Amino acid sequence: MIYKFKSAVAGDVIMLGPTGDRVLGLIGKAVAPQGIIEPADMPAAIQALADAVAADEAARAAAGTDPDAPKPEAISLRQRTWPLTQMMRRAHDADEPIVWGI
Repeated sequence: MIYKFKSAVAGDVIMLGPTGDRVLGLIGKAVAPQGIIEPADMPAAIQALADAVAADEAARAAAGTDPDAPKPEAISLRQRTWPLTQMMRRAHDADEPIVWGI
């Protein structure tokens, strides 16, 4: 599945299925072909993504010092979530929802 997140105040954000599934799980949304992120939910979602990014970066740093650790993905969680985080900030400021699958 491909997720296309839309908002009236920002350009579309497109994510491939596995990344979109992971991001939705991180912000507490059900993995579904359609959905909405309400402006009131966006601060908590932004914080949840920031916390996940911090944990991912700590794991990457730890893996860098352990030669037996598996190599992390080439694209970090920060890079994958940045466009949606920016969209949520703009949408929250404008009191506009973000939708996908509609």
